[in-house]
Amino acid sequence: MRFQARNTPEEPRIDLVPFIDVLLVILIFLMLTTTYSKFTELQLTLPTANADAARERPKELVIAIAADGRYAVDKKPLQARSVEAVADALRAAQVAPDTVLIISADAAATHQAVVTAMTAAQRLGLSRITFAAQK
Repeated sequence: MRFQARNTPEEPRIDLVPFIDVLLVILIFLMLTTTYSKFTELQLTLPTANADAARERPKELVIAIAADGRYAVDKKPLQARSVEAVADALRAAQVAPDTVLIISADAAATHQAVVTAMTAAQRLGLSRITFAAQK
């Protein structure tokens, strides 16, 4: 008995390369035709103020801190960098308890320099402290 080899057909194969090409074309088409909405801004309705009601502004005192830790109180530079020296300079500026102290520190100034200025303000009983920043 002689057996003949059957001619079995090849199993079908799915060629993925054209499929991937079509998907990439569709992806590029969708990327080019899609519009992206910007949600970076909030729509706000701000309250209005009555210009006739002008109040007297409290006294403001600026303490500037340079990047290297130097201080200037009311545009007068200080030689020392201790809490006592800063407190003495604030006392010399004749600050009242309701005075607003504005700390204008350089972005590269150390945290310790800012804490020193805040400690000096606390020793004089100044509780209204704010920080200056720019846009």
